[in-house]
Amino acid sequence: MEYHNPVLLNESVDGLNIKPDGVYVDVTFGGGGHSREILSRLNENGRLFAFDQDEDAQRNSIDDERFTLIPQNFRFIKRYLRFYGVKKVDGVLADLGVSSHQFDEADRGFSTRFDAELDMRMNQSVGLSAFEVVNNYDEEQLSNVLFQYGELRNARAIAKKIVEKRSEGVIKTSFQLKEVLSQFIPKAKEHKILAQIFQGIRIEVNQEIDVLKEFLLQIPEILNSEGRLSVISYHSLEDRLVKRFIRDGMFEGQPEKDFFGNIEVPMKKVGKLIIPNSKEIKENNRARSAKLRIATLS
Repeated sequence: MEYHNPVLLNESVDGLNIKPDGVYVDVTFGGGGHSREILSRLNENGRLFAFDQDEDAQRNSIDDERFTLIPQNFRFIKRYLRFYGVKKVDGVLADLGVSSHQFDEADRGFSTRFDAELDMRMNQSVGLSAFEVVNNYDEEQLSNVLFQYGELRNARAIAKKIVEKRSEGVIKTSFQLKEVLSQFIPKAKEHKILAQIFQGIRIEVNQEIDVLKEFLLQIPEILNSEGRLSVISYHSLEDRLVKRFIRDGMFEGQPEKDFFGNIEVPMKKVGKLIIPNSKEIKENNRARSAKLRIATLS
C-alpha cells in the first residue's frame, strides 16, 4: 500500500535519544516509516509498540519480533501498554493528523479534491461520520465546530446555509457540500477555505482535540525519568496544545506558583521548535506546515 514519506523522519527519531535496548511507542503508525527508523536503532533487546486504529495502516504491520502493532486509538496508550505488561517506556513519538494515504484515498472523504461520500472517520468501523455531522447537527453545533476547529470567522453563516440546504435533501458527498457552500468559497482562496471547512468537520468526527489532550496527560505517567516525547503537529490547534502542555502541564489557565514564585510542571522542552527545511517541503508537500516539539520529564 502506497504511503508517502514520513515527515521530519530523522529529526523526530533523533529527538527520542534512542537507547538500543529501550522500549518505544509510535502512536501514529501509518505507513510505518517512523517505526522502521526506530527499529533500525534498536538492538535485539529493544522493543517497539505502535498504535493505529485505521485498518489500511494495520496492513503495513512490520514482521519483526521486537515490534507489536496495537489496533487501537492512542488515547488509550496507558491501558494497552499495561495489557502488554509495560508500565514505563523510554520514548513516545506522535505524528498527528491525517496521513497522506488517507488524503489520497478518494473514498475516505478526507480530501477536497475528490467527490466521495462524507465519511472522514480514521476508524471506519465505529463512531460518527462526517455525513452525520453535516446532516444531523443543529445550526449552533455546526457553527461551533466550524469556528473552533475550522477557525472560520464566518462559521455561523456557513452553518446556517448548510441547515437551509439540507432541508431540501441530504448532503451526501464532498462535492455536494462544496456546491452548497460555493458562495463562501472565492476562487482566490478556494483551497484554503475548503481545507478549513473539512478540517473542522474531520476534527469533530474523530474527536482529535480530546484524543490529543487525553494522550498528553498520560505521558508523564508512562515515561522513564530520561524518556522523551517527540510530537509533530500540522495546524495551530494541535501545536498550541502541545506547546502549552510542555510549558505548563495543562491546556488552560496558569500553573500554581510556590512560596518562592516557582512553578512545578511535569515536563520541560528539549531544544527549540523544529520545522522542515526547504528541500523536504519541496519533496513532500505535507511537510510545509509541520512543527516538531521534543520534551522530557522535568
